[in-house]
Amino acid sequence: MSSFGSGHGMSTPPVTKSILTVTIIIFALSWGAEYFLHTDRMIRYLALFRIQSPLFFPTQLITHIFMHGNLTHIFFNMFGLFMFGRVLESIWGSKKMLFFYLATGIGAALIQSLITYIQMQKMIHLAQAFEANPGYLAFSTFINKYLYTSSNYYKEIMSFAQQWFYNPENNSFIQQAKFYINVIEAQNLNIPMLGASGAIFGLLAAFAMMFPDVELMLIFLPIPIKAKYFVPIYAVIELFFGVAGFEWDNIAHFAHLGGALVGFIIVRHWKRKQFNIY
Repeated sequence: MSSFGSGHGMSTPPVTKSILTVTIIIFALSWGAEYFLHTDRMIRYLALFRIQSPLFFPTQLITHIFMHGNLTHIFFNMFGLFMFGRVLESIWGSKKMLFFYLATGIGAALIQSLITYIQMQKMIHLAQAFEANPGYLAFSTFINKYLYTSSNYYKEIMSFAQQWFYNPENNSFIQQAKFYINVIEAQNLNIPMLGASGAIFGLLAAFAMMFPDVELMLIFLPIPIKAKYFVPIYAVIELFFGVAGFEWDNIAHFAHLGGALVGFIIVRHWKRKQFNIY
């Protein structure tokens, strides 16, 4: 996202500065643990896993906001926080800013978790259907839907499926098929979600509501668009990719939409409240 103003002379308010600092420190610690100690413990405990996963803990709904996957990921999120957060905090104050950031981050996680819960339940039911009536057709249906080409087992499982295809009545394949289904289930359930993108989209939605006529630009598409048009267009793009569910796309698009939605609801409530007469 490009700058909507020079920002000269505008200091970074305390909550925005603190979130930036804490997020960068946690990223550095996570990177150091993985690179030097060869452990993913921080991701294991702080990233957000799917509700059906044995790795899921409720605290991850908060901690995942401060985790990031790589330098590009953290750069764009913290750039968005710096650009929009400091402006909004200067208007709202520190308490509202902290509440808003956490609420949109948690709200985004809940919405994404609900979507993935439904998706994973379908996968679990399909696996149970195979258990109840094992056969090549049920196995083939399952792997075509849930086996990713990026899986370490992809070639092995596809080779196994091809062998079974030519001898579908051979029940000796069933036990190995059960093992592969368990592997695929675990791989799908234990995909972590991490990052502040939901909260950043919340800030972006809030900014568009507060400053609808300010022009914004994407860094890779330097065309100025007013915030009141930019956010809906971006939301439609996110919805498209979220529904399409391309295998190569590992972005939690519904989290982005969820953060924007929660941000919209909060700002709308605050705007109504300021006109209440007591």
